[in-house]
Amino acid sequence: GKKQPMEEKKRVVVFDDDKDLLDIYSFIFEEEGWEVHTSQSCDQVLEIVADLSPHLILMDNWIPNIGGMAATQLLKNDPQLQRIPVMYISANNEVAALSKKAGADGFIAKPFDFDQLMELSESLLNKQP
Repeated sequence: GKKQPMEEKKRVVVFDDDKDLLDIYSFIFEEEGWEVHTSQSCDQVLEIVADLSPHLILMDNWIPNIGGMAATQLLKNDPQLQRIPVMYISANNEVAALSKKAGADGFIAKPFDFDQLMELSESLLNKQP
């Protein structure tokens, strides 16, 4: 796309305990011009998100210590942070149900297609009020 020089970079925070996968996420999003922050645990989820105020959050289902579902629910119960879209990620074939229960805004199953990931990311951004 055409970039305005002063345009704010889109920020994403990825919560996943798999270091190799975090490198892949960072690569994919940075290629698209995003600023990427990663965390291998979700214990400080509210502090991290409040601190960075990202445009999008990627949340893995299996993440220490409280897990992606509890972490997503914490975010969605926080009046300051609940507007930030959360994409729920799981290799579990119940990902749709898990995502819904967590209150996430969208979901993707692992293994995922890179283009699919970016498409979903962009569409979640555009849903924001």
